[in-house]
Amino acid sequence: MNDKSFPSDISSPSDHDAPALSRRRALGLAGGVALSAGGVLAGWPLLASAQDYPSKTVRMVIAFPPAGATDILARAVAQRLGDTLGQQVVVENKPGAGGMIGLENAAQSAPDGYHLFLCALTNQAIAGHLYPNATSDITRDFEPVSLLANGAHMLNVHPSVPAKTLPEFIQWLKANDGKVTYASQGNGTLSHLETELLAQRLNLKLTHIPYKGSSQALPDLLAGTVSFMFDSVAASMVHVKAGKLRALAVAATQRVPAFPDLPTVAEGGVPGYDVDNWFGLFVPKGTPPDIVKRLNADLTKVLADPELGKALVQQGYAIQHGDPAKLAAVTKAERSKWGEVIKTANVTIR
Repeated sequence: MNDKSFPSDISSPSDHDAPALSRRRALGLAGGVALSAGGVLAGWPLLASAQDYPSKTVRMVIAFPPAGATDILARAVAQRLGDTLGQQVVVENKPGAGGMIGLENAAQSAPDGYHLFLCALTNQAIAGHLYPNATSDITRDFEPVSLLANGAHMLNVHPSVPAKTLPEFIQWLKANDGKVTYASQGNGTLSHLETELLAQRLNLKLTHIPYKGSSQALPDLLAGTVSFMFDSVAASMVHVKAGKLRALAVAATQRVPAFPDLPTVAEGGVPGYDVDNWFGLFVPKGTPPDIVKRLNADLTKVLADPELGKALVQQGYAIQHGDPAKLAAVTKAERSKWGEVIKTANVTIR
């Protein structure tokens, strides 16, 4: 991909989303949503109170395919959130373009509380810089609801790679500069950028093979078609424990409880390399404030569930609940951080 926009064949909104898009464009809202004196929000009638919410199935969009870290977290949260709300919460996968296809799909939805976007926030912060021509934006077109979790990525290599530790891997990369291929979850994803950041820190050249999510990348990594990949603990731990992949480090500021003996990349020989992977829940801009408040309150209960916390920790997540203001602050910080990384490292979509 040579340009910095996502594909023109981006997934079309579903029938129930199309009215929102046409109304917003017709009203010239340019990504914002305005209240009219009659209490109508961009053509959508406002719910008078959260007391009547929800009365039907709630849709939760994610921007990655099934079986990856975002999907695992989304389904765990959706099930328990549905129990709390008293209505089913259905997860819909809209992968592609570094998360921008899912973002666009969610942004086009009605701001009525029945359309949620579980965002791989760090990925989205990166993609926001790499796709400047995107028609949707996480800060402009969405309301923050709740910070959810942090899910570390692991550096996994195929067993054919003759390195048992990160220092040995670094030596092997330097000895094979320009010859090593790596997989990622797609152009502009965290999996891509954290590898590019590693290459920049080590002054190496690597060949990038992008996929649409880890579920599509893992078969080639397991087959040895590519040499290594940064992937979520949740998606890769079964293969690591089975000996089909070798984990060398975690790309995070702290070690993960699921693999307490696995060092961080910084501990393994790349000082200052700190990459966290944040997840948050958003709704389309203009969703009634009382609905946002209700969702955050219910998520507070969901994330406080010890059973959920234990299950997520075992899969490499750390629950990090936060209110809308906290999520907004993390979003701003991540966008600033990755903007600097991309600029300094001269990373482009290719």
